[in-house]
Amino acid sequence: MPQTPPFAAMFDSSGYNRNLYQSKEDGCGGLYYHDNNLLSGSLEALIQHLVPSVDYYPDRTYIFTFLLSSRLFMHPHELMAKVCHLCIEQQRLSEPGQDKNRIRKIAPKILQLLTEWTETFPYDFRDERMMRNLKELAQRVTSGDEMYRKNVQQLLQNLLRKLATVSQYEEVLAKISAASTDRLTVLKTKPQSIQRDIITVCNDPYTLAQQLTHIELERLNYIGPEEFVQAFVQKDPLDNDKSCYGDRKKSRNLEAYVEWFNRLSYLVATEICMPVKKKHRARVIEYFIDVARECFNIGNFNSLMAIISGMNMSPVSRLKKTWAKVKTAKFDILEHQMDPSSNFYNYRTALRGATQRSLTAHSSREKIVIPFFSLLIKDIYFLNEGCANRLPNGHVNFEKFWELAKQVSEFMTWKQVECPFERDRKILQYLLTIPVFSDDGKGPWNSCRSCVTGYCFASVLVRSLLPPSKDGI
Repeated sequence: MPQTPPFAAMFDSSGYNRNLYQSKEDGCGGLYYHDNNLLSGSLEALIQHLVPSVDYYPDRTYIFTFLLSSRLFMHPHELMAKVCHLCIEQQRLSEPGQDKNRIRKIAPKILQLLTEWTETFPYDFRDERMMRNLKELAQRVTSGDEMYRKNVQQLLQNLLRKLATVSQYEEVLAKISAASTDRLTVLKTKPQSIQRDIITVCNDPYTLAQQLTHIELERLNYIGPEEFVQAFVQKDPLDNDKSCYGDRKKSRNLEAYVEWFNRLSYLVATEICMPVKKKHRARVIEYFIDVARECFNIGNFNSLMAIISGMNMSPVSRLKKTWAKVKTAKFDILEHQMDPSSNFYNYRTALRGATQRSLTAHSSREKIVIPFFSLLIKDIYFLNEGCANRLPNGHVNFEKFWELAKQVSEFMTWKQVECPFERDRKILQYLLTIPVFSDDGKGPWNSCRSCVTGYCFASVLVRSLLPPSKDGI
């Protein structure tokens, strides 16, 4: 069966790899090309273009782009049903006297398409309708051929393993959230019950930066690429009955990652404000500055921004006498790196540098690129909002989806990096469950839908990029 190339090789600077593209005859109805680039097409023609035949297999960039963007127009289970129908009808898989030679030619291609789908978008198959169609098509393709039957069994085993893993992860997140809420309740009633602080648990800022990177990479890994699209799905203008998605569970892992950013920001502010003495507060501030600097060196920009955000919250920035005891030169440099001026020019430059380093990396540490996630979501959000899904003639605007897929595919490369640092369970447990205070006093888990769509994000930016006012106590 064909091998799946890495995501890094999928898209060139134009958002589309011409070398991988394998087009059907130019006469394929309903598709419009320019300079060998697919620019638009009717939804039915695009679905047809996804279906392999004896002498045709779609380019992987097209498969990824269409499976990613098609959910703006239909549910994945509806697309799967159409693909199954086309495969069965076009290849005459339902005929009793089907040609075995023809089946042997088409079976590997259909199985490869199913493999691409289940490997890249496994969460689609949490829907029983998807699994039912998958099994039905696989059974028709493999009937009477033991080799293909083994391939299907392997495909299903890998898929079920991935789905079991994500279910376990979501259960762990729920337990962490419950434990944090319980401990916050205890803290409110008995403030003296919390004896430890972050420096007591981990006195080395470099170690803490590494443990933060563990959390970041783990949570990044569980975000499905489709969640970036499903978070912004609105009603398709050609669909008079329903919007494509109303189920908030479709972006749960993305939301959990945004919640982690919020939690880390509030944790930083809580740790700084808890000590009674100014010199102790100043020590915590300097500690987090060192943590943030090491996050920058690692390529962990999300934790870096969360720490800067926490240190610029008003309960921290108003501590005039505390800040007077802090050497702020290193912090000023970090704030400059994350300055929002010119659409975060400094940060984007640093991100490109980290990305280039990862491409030529000789060690696992050099491969790490963890983007400032809220800004990544904002970029994708405004790309989605700024370009129409359909052209005036009703065609799907595929130029938009090439660019969308290019951005998401870069994220897919970043999230597949394994953390090279040794895990410290004690530190990780502290970071994930220690109670922290938020602006409304409800604890860390207070995200809203606007956090995902980019609006709440604006308040974080305003707060994070104002220097400490130092005009309080």
